[in-house]
Amino acid sequence: MGCAGSSQTNGDGSIKKIRKPKSWKHPQPITRSQLVQLREEFWDTAPHYGGRKEIWDALRAAAEAELSLAQAIIDSAGVIIQNADLTICYDERGAKYELPNYVLSEPTNLIRDSS
Repeated sequence: MGCAGSSQTNGDGSIKKIRKPKSWKHPQPITRSQLVQLREEFWDTAPHYGGRKEIWDALRAAAEAELSLAQAIIDSAGVIIQNADLTICYDERGAKYELPNYVLSEPTNLIRDSS
């Protein structure tokens, strides 16, 4: 556990709350199944680029949860958020974790899969 002033506080001492990422557009329109595949590939390979597996697991759980639950996951894991949309985070040891938009939200140009 970090000390009270070490994580997720703004300059005024208030807790930094996470928020949904801004709208974004994928370079090419993609289907939901392609988006799911991109996400799976990211989460499967991300731990190999550094950081701790338990932090990656917490970030994945937070990325896939509603905001209130995501906040609780981030707080309990001791993740330090630099950007409120979770695109850049750190663990208590200072390791950096970068999350792409596609694991945090859907693009504006998502194509519905044909059933």
